[in-house]
Amino acid sequence: MLKTLSGRFLFLTIIFVMLAEIMIFVPSVARFREDYLLSRLERAQIASLALLADEMIDEALEEELLKNAEVYNVVLRRDEIRQLMLSSAMPEPIEATFDMRDPSAWTLIMDAMARLFDPDPEVIRVIGAPVLEAGLLIEVTLNTKDLRSAMIDYGVTILILSAVISAFTASLLFVAVRMILVKPIKGVVGYMQRYAAAPEDARRIIQPSAGVMELREAEEALQTLQTELTASLRQKERLAQLGSAVAKVSHDLRNILTSAQLFTDRIEMSEDPTVKRMAPKLVNSITRAVHLCEGTLAFGKAEEPAPKLTHLLIADLVEDVLDSERLAIGDFDLSLSENIPDDLKIRADSEQLHRVISNLVRNARQAIVATGKPGEIMVSATESDSDWCIEISDTGPGLPAKAKEHLFKPFQGGMRKGGTGLGLAISAELIRGHGGSVSLKGSDETGTRFEILLPKGDVAEN
Repeated sequence: MLKTLSGRFLFLTIIFVMLAEIMIFVPSVARFREDYLLSRLERAQIASLALLADEMIDEALEEELLKNAEVYNVVLRRDEIRQLMLSSAMPEPIEATFDMRDPSAWTLIMDAMARLFDPDPEVIRVIGAPVLEAGLLIEVTLNTKDLRSAMIDYGVTILILSAVISAFTASLLFVAVRMILVKPIKGVVGYMQRYAAAPEDARRIIQPSAGVMELREAEEALQTLQTELTASLRQKERLAQLGSAVAKVSHDLRNILTSAQLFTDRIEMSEDPTVKRMAPKLVNSITRAVHLCEGTLAFGKAEEPAPKLTHLLIADLVEDVLDSERLAIGDFDLSLSENIPDDLKIRADSEQLHRVISNLVRNARQAIVATGKPGEIMVSATESDSDWCIEISDTGPGLPAKAKEHLFKPFQGGMRKGGTGLGLAISAELIRGHGGSVSLKGSDETGTRFEILLPKGDVAEN
């Protein structure tokens, strides 16, 4: 039972209520002792008044008065004269004297606890003020046996009552906790278990219904999590289906491109100057397309292949990218330029880096062409002691807000209407394979600027 929330709450409630009752018990017993002694003083005073009314009383009556007062002797001080009003034989000497005229709370508590835990009866003297100022003081002697017995009886009664109150209070709280907390929590757990059995089923998403604010916040957070997870699972399922379809297309396209490579071999043997100039670029483009198809098939099995790092002249690679893009531009007023030192070498996979720069330049070109206005695309490269930096900037219209929010996410970060966002997602993955990063450095109505950082050092050197 203690393993359940309600069981532990019940147990702790009983413990805490008992502790509270114990804190009340100690001063209660002290107050009971004080009332007991004061009542004996009052009885003794009443008994002494009988003697004052009739100065001569027989021994039997005196004994009865002392017995009713439950004391041995009564001393009354009136008019500065101390008189032994009633007396009887003392069974033993007086062990202690207690003044009840103005004791502190701490003194009463300490005296009460000392008496409660001392089992040996003693004769004590008690001093107090007479009721209604019928004298200066009154003192009596009495045995502590009856006092201790009365204190024990009172204490047991208090403890039994405390136990009953604790059990009753804990039972009410137990029921309340089960109704207010445990039952709603079990409901949330049930929703989670049903959702885990079929997370793609939107009907199993929790509907917040708790009246307790904290529980409702938890239900709303769980609802948000389940909704996002369900959408993510659906997207991943669609991606898996798309990946299967792309793999099939890539397989067939690779075969077609392989056949096209055979025709380019004959085209290269042409004597036409224009054909001779364009043929190598056509061969390179077809070769990259074949590699892309092969990479897509490999991606369907696992992920992008690890980059084959070599040192290459970045200027040559960028010039190749820009030449390909110039063919696509045609007569449109769009200038392509680069600002790269001719001798700048970087360490990268040439095919993968070509794909990344091509994706970024192509996106910039498509964005500018879509506006119908002239524009410019600039590719620059620099190096520092720690890395190489490649920057692609344009004078286009800037990225849409949605593209900025979901940049580098497949099917969410498209830069133009109808775009899938796969180009940026693939580019980011390829550069991560180099240990670098692709980031958006700025985008507004004056243009967009992307930055590629490639580290110079190896992981083992860091």
